[in-house]
Amino acid sequence: MTAHAAIHVGLKQLGIEGDDKRDLYRRVTGEATLTDMSPKQQRAVVDELRRLGFKPALKGARKQLQGRFAKKLQALWIAGWNLGIVRNRDDEALIAFVKRQTGIDHVRFLHYPEDARKAIDALKSWLAREAGVDWSLGNHLADWQRQPGFKVAVAQWQMLDAALALPRPGVFTAYLREAHGFRSFEAMTARDWQKAMNALGVLVRTLPGKAG
Repeated sequence: MTAHAAIHVGLKQLGIEGDDKRDLYRRVTGEATLTDMSPKQQRAVVDELRRLGFKPALKGARKQLQGRFAKKLQALWIAGWNLGIVRNRDDEALIAFVKRQTGIDHVRFLHYPEDARKAIDALKSWLAREAGVDWSLGNHLADWQRQPGFKVAVAQWQMLDAALALPRPGVFTAYLREAHGFRSFEAMTARDWQKAMNALGVLVRTLPGKAG
């Protein structure tokens, strides 16, 4: 994969776009667009994206985790990474965590809800305790406010607010609308919230004491 292609993949994976993308370019190279960069500068941008959490796909790389509860567990694990408390976002670390909680060697061997619940509840409790995620937030409100991604993104925003590191002054919903073009929150999907969490995670992981 060329550096140019890797940059596009990395930006998409991390949810960086618009002004945030151009700010990253300028910070690393002094240029605002890829076309103005030398090959060396483009490689420097790839290195910075890797530092921020970009994981390029490699030939022979392990396939996505399989199992009845794998998707749920992976989503919570990546949420922990975006909240700056998970130090290793790789699947091996998640598998080790699940084994500690359940005694079961691999996510794909979680066949029963009661076993999976031990790992899921442990993850949710960790995110609540260490990162302030309020899992009850919005349960009595609109559908989009009941989505787990919304609750994680709110915790990220509060963390940045407390550290005086907000990406833009203003309220949470206004930032998402202006930075990412999410004009109808009622229509936001789980994938949209993952995109927002990834973008905010880049900022959270720059805070002192956070995984990065």
